Amino acid sequence: MKRILALVFVMFSPVVACAQDDSAPSQSVPPDIILPGETADLSEFLWIKRPLIVFADSPADPRYTLQMEYLTERLEDLDERDIVVLTDTDPSADSALRERLHPRGFMLVLIGKDGTIYLRKPLPWDVREISRVIDKMPMRQQEMRDRRGGS
Repeated sequence: MKRILALVFVMFSPVVACAQDDSAPSQSVPPDIILPGETADLSEFLWIKRPLIVFADSPADPRYTLQMEYLTERLEDLDERDIVVLTDTDPSADSALRERLHPRGFMLVLIGKDGTIYLRKPLPWDVREISRVIDKMPMRQQEMRDRRGGS
């Protein structure tokens, strides 16, 4: 009986180890990267985060669904670039974000840490394209130099 238990333990220990390894990356990303935008105040992110706002007229909009898939596939890249994703899928709510940015249907908006609008797109973009725009920003370049220890 002891041999059978030992054999079962040995057989399933790699499965448990793999399951633990798979969950580790998702725990390294803070859960507050994607937030509802209906009540968000952009001033709370000023000089701290880069808001990426995803507007749609409905959460069932295929462009919204595709955009959220793109974003959730690479949350680590978003976290590395200090991005917070704000979603607004209710045009009838008249949120402060909608009043300021005036979306029509689906719209993706990237705002820098300084509050400047750097990108407006009527179609979904993947994280790689968004990252390229961010990495060209002077503040992001300074952040990369600081992390490398350069001047």
